[in-house]
Amino acid sequence: MRALVNRKAGGPEVLVVEERPDVTPGAGEVRVRVKRSGLNFADISARVGLYPDAPKFPMVMGYEVSGVVDGVGAGVTSLKDGDRVTSMCRFGGQATMICVPASQARRIPDAMSFDEAAALPVNYLTAYQMLFWTAPIRPGMTVLIHMAAGGVGLAAIQLCKTVENVTMLGTSSAGKHDFLRKQGLHHPIDYRTQDYVAETMRLTDKRGADRILDALGGKDWERGVSALRSGGTLYAFGWANMIDGEKRSLLHVAKEFLSMRKWSPMELMGLNKGVIGINLGHLWHEGALMGSHLDALLAMYERGQIKPHVDRVFPLSKAGEAHAHVQARKNVGKVLFDVEA
Repeated sequence: MRALVNRKAGGPEVLVVEERPDVTPGAGEVRVRVKRSGLNFADISARVGLYPDAPKFPMVMGYEVSGVVDGVGAGVTSLKDGDRVTSMCRFGGQATMICVPASQARRIPDAMSFDEAAALPVNYLTAYQMLFWTAPIRPGMTVLIHMAAGGVGLAAIQLCKTVENVTMLGTSSAGKHDFLRKQGLHHPIDYRTQDYVAETMRLTDKRGADRILDALGGKDWERGVSALRSGGTLYAFGWANMIDGEKRSLLHVAKEFLSMRKWSPMELMGLNKGVIGINLGHLWHEGALMGSHLDALLAMYERGQIKPHVDRVFPLSKAGEAHAHVQARKNVGKVLFDVEA
């Protein structure tokens, strides 16, 4: 098998493709011959050495795959060789094969491509966990989505559209605004030239947003809370601001930590606002819950309510270019690896 290996912390040049021994499924597992693997911002954080949950170097990242089952471990009856599947994985997905618990894998609809199947788990489960489970949106609410043209952002737009009369605001560079309007976003905000807090207050008659999806982190969490309506919730699900450049800067990390506001429960109670953390990688012990969410998303796909948008598919041998593309926020939707190329 071939795998994308992070040899050490650094820029995109530290990523290399290596041959490794084939894996064999254990009891309760299936082996997936991977067709596509997702690239997420967590992979970039791991590459620069700023992802605390990452394995030790050298490591193989990758939280999600699509492919074909070509090996079944003892006790597995839910899947068989030849089944087309999508699955979350606890690292190791950026390779030509991987073994996963059968309970984490799901057959995909005949109409779903391997591209769509690999673009579904991380982005859509994250958005679903925030919008439909942790602090569910309701008809008539206003939602501000940061990085609206990214994978989670587009997933959130599609999910919000399934709830009646939800108004969506979203930050992105100006060049992506026409695309976002076509996706259903009502009010794109150019984060480079506009103050998103001021725009949110203007567009809501100074009431503020009911929900804010924030993967920026640091001082932006404080700014986001100031843009919340009373009774509103900010979902904190990433810290993109932590990375500045291709390599880790400890000075920048320190500045980010020092800029982060810390609220006490008493203060939040007085504000009538909430800040909720979402980390899909820390929900592995909730396998049944995540499985039920994935089942719901696959059903939504079959009803035509959601459709993952893939920006680009890079060959595994061009992983450095893929990382640079996402880190520069050039992508519109999901970036994937073709692990066979």
